[in-house]
Amino acid sequence: MATQFNVPTKEEVNENNQAIFAQLEKGVGFVPNLYATYAHSETALGDYLALQNRKSTLSAKEREVINLVVSQVNECQYCLAAHTALGKMNGFTDDQILELRGGEASFNEKLDALAKFVKNITINRSKPDAEVVENLFAAGYNKANVIDINMVIGDKIISNFIHGTTQIPVDFPVAPELETATV
Repeated sequence: MATQFNVPTKEEVNENNQAIFAQLEKGVGFVPNLYATYAHSETALGDYLALQNRKSTLSAKEREVINLVVSQVNECQYCLAAHTALGKMNGFTDDQILELRGGEASFNEKLDALAKFVKNITINRSKPDAEVVENLFAAGYNKANVIDINMVIGDKIISNFIHGTTQIPVDFPVAPELETATV
């Protein structure tokens, strides 16, 4: 039988993680299961939140594009559910979110270049095609943006892999399936 991961409660984590749980409850209204799962480690939750909340050259909308595309490529149901909700909070419509998950954004030229780059580099395991890199720069992104894009890709891969390993329950509304395979 495979090892099962539980979602730790506040009482089951160390004092540092208990303080982070309290901050999450205050700011988000609850401790998302995936964040709680990071707390199996004494330091991973704080480290992850520092990475996720670091200063960036990217807007919140651009970060959500990255989160949605990477989570779709990696087929992470938890992150797709969470970032569908966050995408809506950042002003994307349901149809736009589905399109973004497919790696395109016909509604915005700059976000389209970003989505295509992110899908390509994720599928190609860190080695994007030259054309998508050139299109990213032609759309207005710069070298600093490319570094920040890769930081967000890495951030999301960490979460995708943790959920893939732990299979903890999704505590966000389930993201709709894409009608056609786009990955």
